[in-house]
Amino acid sequence: MIEETLQTTLHLPSLSISGFRGIPHLSVPRLGRVTLIAGMNGVGKTTLLEAVRVYAARGSYSVLAGILGSREELTGTFDEDGGEVFVPDFESLAYGRHPVPDTCISIGPADGPSLKLKFAPGMWQQGTALSESVQDLEEPIMTVEFQGVAEPIRAGHLLFPHRSALSRFRRTTSRVGRQPSGPSLPEPILCESTGPSLMDNESLARFWDRVALTDSETQAVRALQLIYGEAVERVAMVGDEERRIPQRTTRKAVVKVSGQERPVPLKSLGDGAVRLFGIALAIANSRDGFLVIDEVENGIHYTVQPNFWRMVIQTAQENNVQVLATTHSWDCIVGFAQAAIDSEEVEGVLIRVDRIDDWMRAVEYNEEDLEVVARQGIEVR
Repeated sequence: MIEETLQTTLHLPSLSISGFRGIPHLSVPRLGRVTLIAGMNGVGKTTLLEAVRVYAARGSYSVLAGILGSREELTGTFDEDGGEVFVPDFESLAYGRHPVPDTCISIGPADGPSLKLKFAPGMWQQGTALSESVQDLEEPIMTVEFQGVAEPIRAGHLLFPHRSALSRFRRTTSRVGRQPSGPSLPEPILCESTGPSLMDNESLARFWDRVALTDSETQAVRALQLIYGEAVERVAMVGDEERRIPQRTTRKAVVKVSGQERPVPLKSLGDGAVRLFGIALAIANSRDGFLVIDEVENGIHYTVQPNFWRMVIQTAQENNVQVLATTHSWDCIVGFAQAAIDSEEVEGVLIRVDRIDDWMRAVEYNEEDLEVVARQGIEVR
């Protein structure tokens, strides 16, 4: 009965991905409140997290462009003055990187409505048609479809994602690149993303401001205590909020450590401290949504892993967050297994992704399997 109750609160109790980036097709029959994804390099673990982000965002341009930009997947085209500019290479979203008119990307639950991204015919011919078509800013380059609603992403969105100087383009869109008339796509689901690198000061400050003076602040401090125990007393954000170096805050996290007269910078405590603190804040800031964590083990010592995962499982449940994380670490898997076994009310699932050429599969390890894995040292990475 408990399992049924929890499953109904999950935004994605299962996952099916087709035609997205390096994934031809992958079906994950079951996801948990917290799901750890293992597998060899290049198998598609990070792409799976990206697919969840796209689904949660309902295919928004900003998330699609952000994914492409982070991978430096850009293509050249021309602006209204004939100058060359580089824009997100939407071709790279499709499996094989060269979509044909019928190409469709599908992301969603295995037994529910999927989000579909359909490429407009004739728009993606090695950049040539795209370069010509951007002269008409209202030309659709892709259509997002979900739950019976279809909205286009337009050519003008590529050239002017942050500008509204062209009044004709502005008048015809309610959200940049989408039409205002008729039904709209369902509201996006909150989805925060972190890793594999450490969270920067700007993100830490943004997350901290949302939880300051709440119970979540205390949880973030307790995350640091997983390493330093009661020596960590308090945390604060200090610095000049108004003084900015283009788009970057000068604020930083400092920690009151017992026996130290002055607070010390969080980053002086090491990568593990920054990692634990950032993830604790990210969970608190993902209430009722998703949190995806790439290479979750980075910076966290193996002795801390079981307690780290207990914190993640507990706070994910308390905040109604669905967490998906990737790992290459055996110690991370063992720590996750121990924490999942200890948690009777919250479901933790381990998934190993296998790949041979264009064939992919997801192998599930439930809590009973995890107990055997941890006890016998069975290789599941």
